[in-house]
Amino acid sequence: MKNLLYIGNKLKLANKTVTTIDTLSDNFKQEGLNVITASSKKNIGIRLLDMLYHIYINRNTSNYVLIDTYSTLNFYYAYLCSQLCRILKIKYIPVLHGGQLPDRLKKSPKLSKAIFKNAHINVAPSKYLMFNFEQAGYKNLEYIPNSIELKNYTFKQRSIDKVKLLWVRSFSNIYNPSLAVQILKALNDEDIKAELCMVGPDNDGSLNEVKDLARVLDVDLKFTGKLSKEEWIELSKEYNIFINTTNVDNTPVSVIEAMALGLPVISTDVGGMPFLIKNGVDGLLVKPNSVEAFLFAIKTLTNTPSSIEAMTNNARRKVELFDWEVVKHQWFKILS
Repeated sequence: MKNLLYIGNKLKLANKTVTTIDTLSDNFKQEGLNVITASSKKNIGIRLLDMLYHIYINRNTSNYVLIDTYSTLNFYYAYLCSQLCRILKIKYIPVLHGGQLPDRLKKSPKLSKAIFKNAHINVAPSKYLMFNFEQAGYKNLEYIPNSIELKNYTFKQRSIDKVKLLWVRSFSNIYNPSLAVQILKALNDEDIKAELCMVGPDNDGSLNEVKDLARVLDVDLKFTGKLSKEEWIELSKEYNIFINTTNVDNTPVSVIEAMALGLPVISTDVGGMPFLIKNGVDGLLVKPNSVEAFLFAIKTLTNTPSSIEAMTNNARRKVELFDWEVVKHQWFKILS
């Protein structure tokens, strides 16, 4: 049996969005691997110490240390954890995340090389990150997409008698949640009947900003707060268009899930999105931060119902490759 230590921000109990350390560690356990995770400590300093402590005390039993690696503060966690692994001669695997990680390669080249050049292998969950790391000269890479359990996502064809928009993400400025409210306002101004539901926890105070904007624009929408996977999948049955308004992105699981459920996706054309969605084939890509671009795309869907069926069928076929029953074999290959 393989023994894995998974390092990352395991904060789902702190009203944060479920992340890879939560889902992937559970999947590994179900496959019979022994997995220890760190850390769930709320204080960032204590969390870092807890991560380093777990690496040290499990140094003789861990076959691999997986390290969730992002571009902001967590980048420095990853650096310190990876260097401790090097000192202790433990094989470590950075799991790459975030649309801004390619920028970090440029801003911190020495620290990046220390992490990524010395890794057993770097796992890129998106072809976008794979491409950017290859461009930066890294060769010890493996593309393993973020996975879902496809059996939990019942595909449903939608009709659009009334525009019912669904937005699912944590409320953070980089995801541009205010744009969703502006889109609803623009639809109302053109006398297009529309609804909007926004699902997700607050991350940086953006939720209150969005609620304030909704009051100023005098639009009525639904905020659910954080929902479990099962709750938002059930909620999705009431909606017929999924919008992704982000300014920075990688390959968000929420978009993959929407594609699996049969929701036509309209997303900004940023970061990893064009690596996930082929415009006009399995979704629609639009210019970022543009109400007009989203409005045009929504009208395109409502005016051509036949295109919805084709796009959503194509999207479902694409995300079948993200099913855990497929993806797990790619993980087993590098962990063997």
